[in-house]
Amino acid sequence: MSFFSKFFNKEKKEDLDAGLEKTKASFLGKLSKAVAGKATVDEEVLDELENILITSDVGLETTVKIIERIEARVARDKYLNTAELNGILRNEIVQLLAENNTVDLEGYTLPTDQRPCVIMVVGVNGVGKTTTIGKLAHQYQQQGLKVVMGAGDTFRAAAVDQLKIWSERVGCDFYSKGMDTDPAAVAFETVDYAIKNNCDVAIIDTAGRLHTKFNLMKELSKIKNSISKRLDGAPHEVMLVLDATTGQNAVEQATHFTNATDVTALALTKLDGTAKGGVAIGISEQFSIPIKYIGVGERIDQLQIFNKKAFVDSLFEA
Repeated sequence: MSFFSKFFNKEKKEDLDAGLEKTKASFLGKLSKAVAGKATVDEEVLDELENILITSDVGLETTVKIIERIEARVARDKYLNTAELNGILRNEIVQLLAENNTVDLEGYTLPTDQRPCVIMVVGVNGVGKTTTIGKLAHQYQQQGLKVVMGAGDTFRAAAVDQLKIWSERVGCDFYSKGMDTDPAAVAFETVDYAIKNNCDVAIIDTAGRLHTKFNLMKELSKIKNSISKRLDGAPHEVMLVLDATTGQNAVEQATHFTNATDVTALALTKLDGTAKGGVAIGISEQFSIPIKYIGVGERIDQLQIFNKKAFVDSLFEA
């Protein structure tokens, strides 16, 4: 059975299509206008395409790379017609994603065989960290894995309570020391709990760091070091959660977080609420960190594994 047929059934494809509806309506609408009345891909069409990609939040650097690739195709094929542009653009974007460490996962696999597997989740307030943790824990629980959530966001009002509610909804273990406690201590003790209670996965929340505040970002290193003191080699994954609705600000956040800690995976949330879904392409290209998950709706099962071909195919489907 192929990856696509196994993990992208009809319902998941419909969720992805619906989640990208605003992005592709804007993107394809602009693309159609750019080629209207044009027979071949000329300089004017390429200028319009460049503008479309930038305004779709693909980002300047990534847009330039895509345009250069298409210019090379135009120079080679001489009279490339506009009817071929969609297919060529689609192929170039898939290829770009493939070149930049965005791999297609085969299911909700853990990043290590070591148990417990420790996942540290970072990101600014409001991006959907708690929801992402809950949905990811649900997927692991569905596989029969024992999960504990660690409430390491000890600064934000109600953060601990929100994570506890998610743990009850998912049916997994929960560890907390309450509000206004040392998050590094919470992280250490969550891993200790996971070891002593034979948990397969420990997912540790962290406070929504303001990415412009150096001292707050420095705290992430303290938390990570605390985890590794209890379990050598942990955390096995540092997942940065980004909100797609913020567009290029998500790229700015990714820049600061990757400078502050060793981010190994990305989760892009709220794609269903924005026309800025093109930011996924730019983030993947710019940081060479795999996008593992995308949020395409509010349901507990609507945190999807990111599949580059499925994403780009959906983006270009009318």
